[in-house]
Amino acid sequence: MRIYIPGTWPMLRKLVKTGRFDPIGGTAFALTPRLREAYVSGDDEELEYAAMGEAARASLRLLAVEFGLGEDQVPSRRVVVAADLDDVTLRPDLDDGAVRITGAVPMTAIAAVHVDTEEAEHAVREAAAVVDKADLGDLDAEFLVGEAEDHELAWYSPEEIAFLVDLGDL
Repeated sequence: MRIYIPGTWPMLRKLVKTGRFDPIGGTAFALTPRLREAYVSGDDEELEYAAMGEAARASLRLLAVEFGLGEDQVPSRRVVVAADLDDVTLRPDLDDGAVRITGAVPMTAIAAVHVDTEEAEHAVREAAAVVDKADLGDLDAEFLVGEAEDHELAWYSPEEIAFLVDLGDL
C-alpha cells in the first residue's frame, strides 16, 4: 500500500544519516476505504493526492511543535515521505485517510519525498502557528493554512534526498 508519512526537515536529515525514516507515533495516511467513501468522485490518483494532503497538514502540526520548542533553524517546509508498505493498520478513529505503521521505514521502501519550495516558507510558518485553531474551525486560521496548502509540494526521488538535505542546510 502506498502511504504518506508527515515529516520535517530534521527527520529528513536523520533519514539521510540512518537510511530509515522514523514516523512520529507510527502515523501515516493512505487511500483507505473510509477516505474513498468521503469523496463523491475521483480516481485513485486524485484520492492518493488527498491522502498526501492530509499528511502535509499533519506535517504542519509537527512543525508547530518544533517551532514551539524554539527550533528556529528548522526550515519552514512541509515534508511528506511516500512509501510502499504491506504492514499497515487502518485508523478509523482518526482522519479518513489515517493509518498506523510499526517501526521505521527503510530507504528501500521509500518511493518519493515531497517538500515545500523556498517560496512557501513564509506561508508555512504562519500556518504552523495556527493549524490547531484551523482544525477547531477558526476561519482566519483556516485561511492561513489554506495559503500554505496553495503551494504545491515538489517531488524528489529517493536518490535525490541526500542532495536535497545538503542544499537545504546551506
